[in-house]
Amino acid sequence: MENTPEEYEVIPLSADDSFSFSCTPSVSCFNECCRDISQFLTPYDILCLKNHLKLGSAEFLEKYCTQHTGPETGLPVVILRLDPNEDMKCPFVGPEGCRVYENRPSSCRTYPLARLVSRSRETGRISEQYVLLQEEHCKGHMENHRQTVREWVEQEGIAVCNEMNDLMVEIIALKNSLHPAPLDFRERHIFHTALYDLDNFRTQVFQNRLLEKSDVTPEELRAAESDDTALLKLGIRWVKYAIFGGRT
Repeated sequence: MENTPEEYEVIPLSADDSFSFSCTPSVSCFNECCRDISQFLTPYDILCLKNHLKLGSAEFLEKYCTQHTGPETGLPVVILRLDPNEDMKCPFVGPEGCRVYENRPSSCRTYPLARLVSRSRETGRISEQYVLLQEEHCKGHMENHRQTVREWVEQEGIAVCNEMNDLMVEIIALKNSLHPAPLDFRERHIFHTALYDLDNFRTQVFQNRLLEKSDVTPEELRAAESDDTALLKLGIRWVKYAIFGGRT
């Protein structure tokens, strides 16, 4: 949910710091955080959601998403489309709660924490910082259930999301250092296909032999043929090569 600075407090936390939070139907604000939001979807979010809904990637993007250019990165970003006829609520929320809970987006999974990442220019290593978002509308902070950040990350299955989302950090770094100008039409198409429209990317790889002259191994190709996570990793490598001149 979009807020002004007066409406929430941001508290930095270490991995072993604890916080109180629980979100269940018994909490009075249940589902209130699932409306009037700017919900950015990462490539891994889209992969999980489209598979959960048993939709092709193009169909999922057309039905549930809009695409814009990120004002800070200059890269295409995908945003979840809200329903103006339903008080701008998330299309996946119902009275009983989230209908895609097992495969909800990583930012939803992480809340009430937010994860901030940075990448060292010297070493390429990624560092992380968690912060606690205490928003006025959220009553979950008043629940008597404490856990550490480390426990929350494990309990909510956040680590695999972080691992996949961190692969995008290098692309952002390459964009900033090597390609400050906006992406052209061809580059936007490559980015969109390889990272967001995975089913189309699979067709390009296995029917049109897109990676035939790359250094991708037969083992990697076999894995990507049936595993969307492996395919997305190939897509990230392809973007780095085709747009920024890196190795596949």
